[in-house]
Amino acid sequence: MGNIIEVNDLRKIYKTGKLEFEALKNVSFAIKEKEFVSIMGKSGSGKSTLMNILGCLDSISYGEYILDGENVAGLSANRLATVRNKKIGFIFQSFNLLPKLTAQQNVELPMVYAGVRASVRKKAAQEALDRVGLHKWFHHKPNEMSGGQKQRVAVARSLVNKPAILLADEPTGNLDTRSTEDIIAIFQQLNSEGSTIVIVTHEPEVAEHTKRTITFKDGQIISNSVIENQRIATYVEPDDWKD
Repeated sequence: MGNIIEVNDLRKIYKTGKLEFEALKNVSFAIKEKEFVSIMGKSGSGKSTLMNILGCLDSISYGEYILDGENVAGLSANRLATVRNKKIGFIFQSFNLLPKLTAQQNVELPMVYAGVRASVRKKAAQEALDRVGLHKWFHHKPNEMSGGQKQRVAVARSLVNKPAILLADEPTGNLDTRSTEDIIAIFQQLNSEGSTIVIVTHEPEVAEHTKRTITFKDGQIISNSVIENQRIATYVEPDDWKD
């Protein structure tokens, strides 16, 4: 398997007037296709900055970032938007669902932006919701769902454009222990089916479910280690979930 992500001597510098802050310092690593990797670190360690760069939401100051064979440094804003929509599925801590839309309509949104016709969007959205165990929840709105169910909708939304990689930023940060286990179980299943997944987390118990952990401190990688005894999460059917 080849590398789907390559980061070489990456630096990110923020400037405010005459002041400079180096958020990432000569960071280098690679992630292969079909890997399941966690990025860990305390607040201010640089992990969120890295996630924004990996997701093509922020630019690099120096170095190289190659995503699925394409060097994204220096791409135009329009090209970056295309790369984000086609190659990256995002999952956020706060779910980022539109409250007035149903689960199915929320999942359809990336396809709306991609210009996919309505009949194709509907079928793909329902298939994605089926895949995360929400076959009975197509027409429910976010205020009718638990936190775990909302995150499942967000996972389904991240899948519909068949991205090269899934990026999850603290995806269990707003969930209880049971719902966290459910979401991690879905990630492990998706990974076993061939999805490349990168999770940013500050929770060691979440990182233990991945196959490799890259740990940051003060903008630098301090460890890059394989998880020898990966924990396997257990799954509970959505109808059994409790708020």
